[in-house]
Amino acid sequence: MTADLLPATAPPAPPARRRRSGTLLVLVAALATVLVGAVMVVLPSVGAWGILAGLACLELVALTAYRPVFAVYAYMATLPFLGGIDRGTLIPLVRPSEGLLALLTLGAAVGYYVRYLRGERIEWRWHPVDRPLLAFLLLSTVWPLVSYMLQGQMPQSSDYAAILPVCKLVGLYLLVRLAVVSEDQMVRMSRVIVWPGAALAVIAILQTLNFGPVVSLLETYWASPGDDPQAITERGSATLASPIATGDYIVISLVLLIILSMRGRLGRREGLALGLILGTGVLAAGQYSIWICAVVAGWMLLRRYPRLRPRVVRLLPAAVVVCLVGAPAVIARIGEFQGTGLPVSWLGRIDNLSNFFLPRFDPLHIAIGVAPNPVLQAPETWRDVIYLENGYLYFLWIGGLPLLAGFAWLTVVVLRHLRGTAVRAAMPGAYAAALYIVWWVLLIVTVIDPHLEQRGTGDLIFAMLAMTVGRGREPRHG
Repeated sequence: MTADLLPATAPPAPPARRRRSGTLLVLVAALATVLVGAVMVVLPSVGAWGILAGLACLELVALTAYRPVFAVYAYMATLPFLGGIDRGTLIPLVRPSEGLLALLTLGAAVGYYVRYLRGERIEWRWHPVDRPLLAFLLLSTVWPLVSYMLQGQMPQSSDYAAILPVCKLVGLYLLVRLAVVSEDQMVRMSRVIVWPGAALAVIAILQTLNFGPVVSLLETYWASPGDDPQAITERGSATLASPIATGDYIVISLVLLIILSMRGRLGRREGLALGLILGTGVLAAGQYSIWICAVVAGWMLLRRYPRLRPRVVRLLPAAVVVCLVGAPAVIARIGEFQGTGLPVSWLGRIDNLSNFFLPRFDPLHIAIGVAPNPVLQAPETWRDVIYLENGYLYFLWIGGLPLLAGFAWLTVVVLRHLRGTAVRAAMPGAYAAALYIVWWVLLIVTVIDPHLEQRGTGDLIFAMLAMTVGRGREPRHG
């Protein structure tokens, strides 16, 4: 058993037969797509669209079976843009990002099974992080259902749906551990995370600047039925359809960008351009908890890496531009303060906690949890549901003290692992250094919101954690 990823070695060239088969697979898939597209032009119909969709799914499965790392690239690159589309909007019952991940995982599983049948060795090493992660998975899924039934309640479909996100996160962790193992793949993954994060920031910026085409597109595909059309430009919800989720994604991308730039993994111009965009996106998110995230992350970066301080001074003129572009969202949020000294949204949050959630926390429910689903049906007519907006109460509500203890155990082991791995010069060290800061930020702002369960936030955290853990050494190609 080992806690470190083995050092990368130069992979041998793949056999000529394998290269030819892969090229032939891509050519056949492309030709089939062109033929079906031509049929659709001549005979447009629902059936033709169905054939094209089915063929595209088969192509994705075949491609990820041949090159499983493509599954991680494709999911992480599209997550910021598909993750905010509601279930049933494009695909029945699931979000497009969830459907895509299931399809990509199927392809990767087929690929690994075929490799197993061919006698190829797929290394897997049990890591110290895996035990608390397995416990956290069970305490987030099985235990809430058991405790709910112990209270004489039968879980409904919404309760089962509420526990699926944690299963998805652990599944993504396993997929990344299996597929992303070489240094080149991890470098590529860094851009797959940072560049879409910058694109998400651009969308949030244009949204708060009331740029018509962007606002119209967001209202069409990324707005929920109950959203206020007048409020869509006040905060940068972007294509994750949540200012908190968007802000989390941008902050994590920015922390990773700074670590990569500091270690010379990104070009100076690339790092500067992306940093300005992501920094502006933090302001455009228009969320107090996100601004707290950014302040805490910045303080930790400057404290742990003193050599960053001169760079910050040199970037102060650029910070003025960032503040000017992100000012609309900041001004809109500052205008919400009233005589109590708190913004209106926080007053509503306190009211929800006081009237709907805290009264349910008697000694029994603190010990075993209240229900698997932390979303309540609203008694008023002006809203449909009420969300539990406190991360630690979120854990207590779902699984009581056992789940909170499971998260604490996971945190202790993960931080110990990240602290030891962050000193390494290879890419796992860069991811560990960034995630160490992100995890501490998560612990602080979880007092305000359940950030780990936000769209995209948990995906980034678990994917980065998987790349710090690795699975041993195996020849991989791109």
